[in-house]
Amino acid sequence: MRSEAAARVDFSEIRYAQVWEDADVLLAGLDVRPGDVCVSIASAGDNALALLTKQPSRVIALDLNPAQLACLELRVAAYRVLTHPELLELLGSRPSARRAALYGRCRPAMADAARAFWDARADAVAAGVASAGRFERYFALFRTRILPLVHRRETIAALIEPRTAEARRRFYDERWDTWRWRLLFRIFFSRTVMGRLGRDPEFFRYVEGNVAATILERTKHAATDLDPHENPYLHWILTGTHGDALPCALRPEHFETIRSGLDRVEWHCLSVEEFIERAGERAVDRFNLSDLFEYVSIEHYHRMLESIARCSRPGARLAYWNLLAPRGRPERMAARLRPLDDLSARLHRIDRTFFYSAFRVEEVQ
Repeated sequence: MRSEAAARVDFSEIRYAQVWEDADVLLAGLDVRPGDVCVSIASAGDNALALLTKQPSRVIALDLNPAQLACLELRVAAYRVLTHPELLELLGSRPSARRAALYGRCRPAMADAARAFWDARADAVAAGVASAGRFERYFALFRTRILPLVHRRETIAALIEPRTAEARRRFYDERWDTWRWRLLFRIFFSRTVMGRLGRDPEFFRYVEGNVAATILERTKHAATDLDPHENPYLHWILTGTHGDALPCALRPEHFETIRSGLDRVEWHCLSVEEFIERAGERAVDRFNLSDLFEYVSIEHYHRMLESIARCSRPGARLAYWNLLAPRGRPERMAARLRPLDDLSARLHRIDRTFFYSAFRVEEVQ
């Protein structure tokens, strides 16, 4: 079974310079146990590294895009040689005027290909590695060109101040949710604009419904039901840094645990389909599948689920997000996979990467 997405999408650039999926939700859903074998979509590497906080025996990171693997490899090198504050500076979570020097210390800990990749991107390093992706540039455009047309700087800063839930709803209704906000949001996050500037148009092949309206409703949820002050992803969208909030893998309490487990991480330029064919039966305990199924037909998705179930141990779990293409275990696989619907719904309600329409956790029977 070949990758369907690989045949249609350009995988030569950094699409995501950081992982836009909440690792706290992922870890709660997968319930990783010490000694587990985990397979993870690599993306920029944050969530593959976050898995190390649960002491698995192996984390196998997969990606079709060598640029994404270069992002992961630089992070691994940074955890090895930098202090925690220096790591945050290099990535862009904190301001810095010395990122080139920090990168220079990481270079010897990287392979030739990754070194050459980042050597050719000095400007991206200087700006903060986590801002170097196409998706991050899309958010930067929103932050610098669109938001100033909607709200003053003071109002934008006020959105992420700590408040009670009631005060958040009042602020959103009375000060944030203007006609100009709704209009420009619907234009900028439309299928057309997002496909051209943020994601690949091919990623919308199987999407149903009104893209902007769905994301707008989820954004209201993030600004009112959830606490924006504690949301690192919303902080980055609005300010270009993580502020007082940090994603799981970047928190100081996890730094030494991740550093001590780096030898258990491996990465391969492979599709999930290719990995499954090579893995054999009953080889994996946990799958972080990102939003992989967003990009494939429903038929291909069902074939992948069958193959994943075959190479998983009994009791294994797989977790994945739906952005706008609805995906969930088909009824004909009820004897093979059990959807953990209550857990999935509970975790989706607290997911700080708020733009996803669903979070799925399924368990191998």
